[in-house]
Amino acid sequence: YVIIFVSLMGVISIPFFFGLKMKVGRPNYSPEPFSLSDGEIYFFWWFIQGSIMSPMTRERLWNGWGMCERHAWAFIVVETAFRGDYLMGPAILYEDLMHRALIKFSNRGALKPWKIQKGLIDKGPCMMCEMQYGPESRASAGPELLEKGRDLNEFQTFAKRTYHYWKKTVCGRCAGNNAVHRCRNHLIEAISQGRIDDLSLHEKLVDHIARHIKTYMLSFRWENRGTETVKDISALISAVGWCSGWRPLLSIMA
Repeated sequence: YVIIFVSLMGVISIPFFFGLKMKVGRPNYSPEPFSLSDGEIYFFWWFIQGSIMSPMTRERLWNGWGMCERHAWAFIVVETAFRGDYLMGPAILYEDLMHRALIKFSNRGALKPWKIQKGLIDKGPCMMCEMQYGPESRASAGPELLEKGRDLNEFQTFAKRTYHYWKKTVCGRCAGNNAVHRCRNHLIEAISQGRIDDLSLHEKLVDHIARHIKTYMLSFRWENRGTETVKDISALISAVGWCSGWRPLLSIMA
């Protein structure tokens, strides 16, 4: 048995005991149909209860710009499965990350591309991969919980409702087409290879996502309720894609 401490709102740590069998190694994204393991679903079910607000957890998410490509989308899939379109936790996290990204683009001078590249590089691993959660990780959880967490219907409904706006922000490298936008990882790659000199287009994209996801995040406050638009909500998908990559989403929506 493994003891996992889930910190609720960064104040109280409550131990939970599960029977977990986890495959060693950091899983890479696979183009196969997107399906979550029992272990991933169970962890994210506890994660969305409040541990995302823990200072230690937030620091790890800052260092990794969220999570790896697979687990970033797994987080949103499980969140929508259990909470529908009430995505306050992800909105808070990704508003924070996009604000940090926008600050990186504020560098000026001849070394601006190098400084941006350095600022956008991961400072730590995906926390889920580091804990060895992957496609074959297991958990002792009820079948109803696992079935609900694995259901893609709520996520697909959310993605379809916002598609008109987020489709314009998809990384061309992730999608395998001629779109000019780049996710964070492919932007880092392009800068390192000297294939991008003018970063203004990419800065505008980050600014666009940051502004709209901020409006969405603030709409969860009582005094701002109802102020968000579908365009603002779509910025959450754009933010996840920009931070971690788009391939799992494109696979789910194919």
